[in-house]
Amino acid sequence: MKNGITIGQAAAFVGITVKTVRHYHKLGLVKEPERDRSGYRRYGSDELLRLVQVRTLAAAGVPLAEIRPLLDADTTRFTAAIAQVERQLDERIEELIARRGTLRQLADGDRALLPGRAVTLLERMPHLGYSEDEVAATREGWVLARALVPEGFDDYLDQFEHALEDTRLAALTRRIAEAATWEPDDPRIAELAADAAAHYLADPVLLKTVTAMQGRTDPAARYAMIAHHGEEPTPAAARLFALFEAKLRAAGVRIPGPNSH
Repeated sequence: MKNGITIGQAAAFVGITVKTVRHYHKLGLVKEPERDRSGYRRYGSDELLRLVQVRTLAAAGVPLAEIRPLLDADTTRFTAAIAQVERQLDERIEELIARRGTLRQLADGDRALLPGRAVTLLERMPHLGYSEDEVAATREGWVLARALVPEGFDDYLDQFEHALEDTRLAALTRRIAEAATWEPDDPRIAELAADAAAHYLADPVLLKTVTAMQGRTDPAARYAMIAHHGEEPTPAAARLFALFEAKLRAAGVRIPGPNSH
């Protein structure tokens, strides 16, 4: 019997590949026609209809594993199943829209990872004399801080905004940046650490920029990840920071040490 069409013709008519047709056969979605006397498999109207149904459901997003039960179901079950697939597609569409929104935020730089207020503060820093490296380090530290201690991040921004208005702190920051290039045994390092600690201790709001990001649990781990994030400090900078923290601890400020738990 030579009625019907070949697998290649059937695939072309339905708009899929021969490989896809064979995959449908393998999954049991479409019955494979018997070979005719010439050894060819001939596809009739029933097989073509089934191929169209499978192709349509697959293109609509129905998983292949769910198509056979759908096509074998009665009208009521089929309608209910299609409604469920539609709900799943709606959820997928919402997810894709959310992902697109995230991509658009990423194209806008910092706003994907930080709230608008934080971005505004970062944008102010260069105008107050902070270098690009200092702004970048602050940005990365804030991303960590927001992830590790989200419940305290808004308060931290309050404290940081207060610090930006502090002209003496800006001068200290310049000196600290310069000190990173000194020799680690330079006597000016201890003097600078003492000046910085005294300035922080004299301003409770400013002091919170050091203490507020410790977190409620695992304070040592969280504090270390935030406070010491960035490139490996120079020996002078490491000594300066250690002396600064030691001064604060000596004054009774709770700062987790390397052996804290």
